[in-house]
Amino acid sequence: MTRRALVLLALLSAPVAAQGSAPFVLEEATIADIHGAMRRGVLSCRQLVAAYLRRIDAYDKNGPMINAIVHVHPQALATADSLDRRMAREGLTGPLHCIPTIVKDNFETYDLPTSAGSLALKDWRPNRDATLVRKLREAGGIVIAKSNMAEWAFSPVETVSSILPGYTRNPYALDRVTAGSSGGTAASVAANFGAVGLGTDTGNSIRGPSAHQSLVGMRSTMGLTSRTGVVPLFLSQDIAGPMTRTVADNAAVFQVLVGEDPLDPVTAAARGRAIPRYADSLSRDGLRAARIGVLRVAYETPSLDPEVARVFDRAMADARALGATVLDTVIIPGLDSIRRLQTGGGCAPFRHDLETYLASVAASNPAVKTVEEVIRSGRFHPSVQGRLEAARAATTAPDTTLGCRSREAYRAALRTLVLQRMDALRLDALAYPTWSNPPRKIGDLNTPAGDNSQLFSPSTGFPAITVPMGHTRGGLPAGLQLLGRPWSEGTLYRLAFAYEQGTTHRHAPASAPPLVP
Repeated sequence: MTRRALVLLALLSAPVAAQGSAPFVLEEATIADIHGAMRRGVLSCRQLVAAYLRRIDAYDKNGPMINAIVHVHPQALATADSLDRRMAREGLTGPLHCIPTIVKDNFETYDLPTSAGSLALKDWRPNRDATLVRKLREAGGIVIAKSNMAEWAFSPVETVSSILPGYTRNPYALDRVTAGSSGGTAASVAANFGAVGLGTDTGNSIRGPSAHQSLVGMRSTMGLTSRTGVVPLFLSQDIAGPMTRTVADNAAVFQVLVGEDPLDPVTAAARGRAIPRYADSLSRDGLRAARIGVLRVAYETPSLDPEVARVFDRAMADARALGATVLDTVIIPGLDSIRRLQTGGGCAPFRHDLETYLASVAASNPAVKTVEEVIRSGRFHPSVQGRLEAARAATTAPDTTLGCRSREAYRAALRTLVLQRMDALRLDALAYPTWSNPPRKIGDLNTPAGDNSQLFSPSTGFPAITVPMGHTRGGLPAGLQLLGRPWSEGTLYRLAFAYEQGTTHRHAPASAPPLVP
C-alpha cells in the first residue's frame, strides 16, 4: 500500500472527537497539549499519528518539498492503535505516550534501516535500538520517521547525503540551508511532521539546526546521555539529545533520555548523581536574579552579520527586562595562550571510531565495515569524498597520536579556565548567538556560515542550550545559546524557559501551513 493510501485509510478510520469538545490543533502542539486532548477524549493516538503522516505526505516530497524524511515507519499506525487500546485500559502509558518522534538516521532502530546518510549503509537493519530510542519507546513514544542528515555527520552547514537525493530545505526559506548535521530532524520538527525529534551534536549539530529552524536544542554535559547505538563521528565529543519546538517539551524528552548506560563507558560520570526533575526548573521568573555573561569571543568575528548582532543585543536587553543581570563582556583570561597546547598536528579519530563501531555491530551485517570499503563501494555523496580519503589516511589510533593527546590537554585547560571565570563572576550561564550569520542559500559556499558552536561546549564537555531569539531579514530564524557549568541542565532550562515565555519568538513556518480537513 502506498504512503498516500495508508494516510487516507487512517483518516477514514480515525475516531471522531466528542461533540462540543474544544478542537485539537495539531500545528505547534506540545506534549502537554497532546496529552490534555487525549485525557479529554477529543484525540486518539491514531488520529494524531495519521495527522502527522498526512503532513509528511503533503509537504516533504510534495508541495514545498522540504525533503527531510528518509523513512516513514510503516507500523506507526499499528503502534498508535496498540497505545489507544492501552490508554482505554490504563490511561497514559508513560511520559511520552503517543508522542510521534522524528529520529535522525544515525540512531540504530531495529525496525527501520539506519544509514548515517550514506548509500554505503543503505537498507542496513541493526538488531537493536540505540539506547535513547529504546528509552523513548519505553516512555510511550513512537518513532514515526527517520530523518535526513549530513552524510556521516560531516557537515555542520548543510544537510545533503547520498541516501536521499537533493538537499533538505529550511522550511522558513526554502532556498536556505538547515545547517547540519541534524538538519532533517530540525526541518521536520519545525514543519510539524512530528511532535519532537532526536539529533546528535559533535560540534554543532543539535544546536545549529535548531537555531536555523527556530527550535530548542540541548547538548548535555558529556556523560549524561548515552551514545550507544549511534553511528559515531568523533566519539570524544559526540552527544545525542532532543530537538523540540518548546523548552518544556525539550525538558520532558530529556528527562526520559538521561542517565547511566552500562554500554557507554562515558556515562559512568553520571553514576550516583541524582537526576533532577527538569520540569521543576520551568519558571516564568527563571531569569530573575540570574547572572549571565556575554561571551563576545565566541561570536565577534569580522564576518558577524549586523542583523544577528542586533537581534542578540535585543535578546540581552530582554533578559535584563526579565530580571537578569547581564555582564556585557566576559573575557576568558589565558584563552589565547592555551591554544598553544594543541601541537603535533591534527587529531582525526573518525576512522578509528567508525571502524570500532562497525566491528561492534558486525552481527547485524552492515554492508561495509571499514572506511576503505566505503570508498571502494563508491556509494557516497561526492561532497564527502575528501573527508573519507583523509580518514583513510589516518592509520594510527587517536589516543597514541601527539595531536590528539595535545588536544585533550587543551580541552582540560579550557574546562578549567571557563569554570574559573564563571565562578569568579558568579555566572549562571554564558551567552552568545548560536550562529553569527543567517542561514545561507543552498549551494552557496562563499557566504560566511557563522557557526559559533564548535568551541566552548564540545571542547569543555559542558552543556549548552539554544532557544529562538528572533529573526533576521526575510524572517530567517536566529538562536540564543546559553553555556552552563557541568551538570547544570536544570539551570539552563530555567533560564531558557523564562526567556522563551517572555519573548515568544517561535512561530510555525509559512511553507507548511495547516491542512484543510
